[in-house]
Amino acid sequence: MLSKLKRSTKRLLALLAILPATVLILGTIYMLGMEHLEGAPRTFLQSLQWASETLTTTGYGGDSHWNHPAVALFVILGQFMGQFLVFLIFPIFVLPYFEEQFEVRLQHVLPPMAGKVLFYRYGPAIESLLEEFNRTDSPFVIFEEDMTLARNLRDRGYNVVFGKLAEDSSVLMRVKQAKAVVTNAGDHGNATCALIVREFGFSGPLYALADDPLYRPPMLQIGATDVFTPAHVLGAALASRASTRISPPAEGMHLLGTKVGMAEFRVREGSPLAGQRLGDLHLRQQHGVSVIGQWYAGVFTTTKGPETRIESGAILVVVGTPANLEKVERMAMPIRRTGPIVLAGYGSVGRKVIEMLHDASENCIVIDRISTPGVDVVGNVLEQGTLRQAGVREASAVILALGDDSESVFATAVVRDYAPGVPLIVRVIRAPNTTRLYRSGADFAISVGQVAGQILAYHLLDEQIIAVENRIKFSRLSAGTLAGSHPWRSEALERTGAKVVAVERAGEVIVEFDDVFLVRPDDILFVCGSISSLDRYQLAFQATTTIEVRA
Repeated sequence: MLSKLKRSTKRLLALLAILPATVLILGTIYMLGMEHLEGAPRTFLQSLQWASETLTTTGYGGDSHWNHPAVALFVILGQFMGQFLVFLIFPIFVLPYFEEQFEVRLQHVLPPMAGKVLFYRYGPAIESLLEEFNRTDSPFVIFEEDMTLARNLRDRGYNVVFGKLAEDSSVLMRVKQAKAVVTNAGDHGNATCALIVREFGFSGPLYALADDPLYRPPMLQIGATDVFTPAHVLGAALASRASTRISPPAEGMHLLGTKVGMAEFRVREGSPLAGQRLGDLHLRQQHGVSVIGQWYAGVFTTTKGPETRIESGAILVVVGTPANLEKVERMAMPIRRTGPIVLAGYGSVGRKVIEMLHDASENCIVIDRISTPGVDVVGNVLEQGTLRQAGVREASAVILALGDDSESVFATAVVRDYAPGVPLIVRVIRAPNTTRLYRSGADFAISVGQVAGQILAYHLLDEQIIAVENRIKFSRLSAGTLAGSHPWRSEALERTGAKVVAVERAGEVIVEFDDVFLVRPDDILFVCGSISSLDRYQLAFQATTTIEVRA
C-alpha cells in the first residue's frame, strides 16, 4: 500500500508521525528535568505544552526562567530545534506535497497514440515544428521530465505527459500506436528513450536530434531510424550565407559566361530606389537590368510585376550586363564580396562554421571572450575596440554565433552601427527572437528551430523541404508559349516571378532587347529566378529544359 504512494506523500506521513513523537520525548525530558534538577515539578500536560511551544517557536507562558545549567542548555537546544524544523518542514515536506497535488492535472501516462507523433522533451529545436503541427492540425504529444516546463506547455494548450523515464518507463506503454517518435533530449537521454520505445514494440520511424555527429552510428544501432544534428546543419547554413565559395549565388550562371552578371545591392535609406515601385523605376527599360527579387527581414521574395515595392534596407538581387549593373550600383550600395569573414562566438556552432569556411579556403577572423586555439581576437564583440581589432569594417561578412539571443540582439545593433555596409548573419537560439534581430539590423537570422523544423517537417508532415536559403538559378529553356511575345512585357511572365535575361538565337546570345524584339519558337531562353518561380514559369509557358550543346 505504502509503496504506491508518492514520495512527497510518504514524507508528509513520516512528518505527521515524527512530530507527536518529538513532542512526547521533549515533554518527558522537560518534566523529569524540572522535577529533579530545578525542583519545580511540572505535570505531564504542562510539559507537553512547553514542548509544543518550543517546537513551534510561539513562545512561553509561565515557564521563562531556568536556573540549572543542564535544563537551560536543554531549553536552548530545543529552541534551535524548533527554528530548524520550521525552515525544514515547509520546503521539504509541505510544499512538495501540495505541488504533487497540482500535478494531478498533468497526465502521467501516454494517452491513446494512434496517428500521433511523440516528442520526447521540449526545446528550441522543435519549437517551430510544433507551431507547424498546430497550423496543420496534426496531433502530437510531448513527454516532458521538467515539471515547471510541463505545466507551462500545458497552459499553452499542448498535450503534455509528465514523468521520469529513468524511474518509470511504463509511462510510454502506449507508444506502440504512435505515428512517429522524435527524441530531443541530450544524447544519453535520446539513447534511453530509443531503447524503451523499441522494447515496448514501437516499429515506426524514430528520429533523434543529436548534439554530436559521432553518436550517429550507435544511435542507429539501438533503434533510431535517422539521426540529425541541427546545430551542425545550422552552422553550414550560416557559412553558406556568408561565402559564395560554399554556395554559389546562382546555379547555371556559367552558361552565359561573362555576358551577364549578377549583383546584390543594399538599398540604403535615402536611395532613389527606396520605397519605389518597380513599374515607376523602369530599370529594365532605362538601365537594362532585371530585378530578380529582394532579401528583406531574412526572406527572399521574387518580384512579381510593376507593383512590387523596393523596401528601404532590402538587398536587391539584380541581373544584367556588367556595364548596366554599374549604373544601378550608383543608385544603391553594393554588397562587398572581398575581405575576410569575421565570426563572433566560437562554440559548437561557430566551430562548424569555421570548419566549413576553412574547407572553402576562406580567410576568417574569429572573435571570442576566451583565448583558445582557433581564436584570433580575444575580446567582447560589444566593444568597438574588439571590432576594430578584428577589421569588421573591411570584412566581406560578419557572422554572430553567440549563445544568448539577448546578447545577439545587442551585438547586432552594435555591429550594424559600427559597420553599416557589411552583411550581418546571425544565429538565433529561439525562433520568436528572429524579428527582434531584424529590427536591430541583421540581414539574415537563422535559428536551430528553423533548421530542425524543416528537416523533420519533410519526414513527419509530408512537406517538401524548404531550403534555409532560397537560392537563385539560371535555366536554359525552350521558348514554349512565350514565342511571339516580348521577353520583358508579358503579364503572365511577371506573375511567375522569373525573368528572361538572355535569348540564344542562331548561336548568338542576345542580352539587350529593343521594343520590337519578339521571341521566336526556335529561340533558347535563359531564365533566372528562384526554384519555385522557375517551376511556375515552366508550367505557365509549357517550357522545357534544353540541353546545351557545345561544338
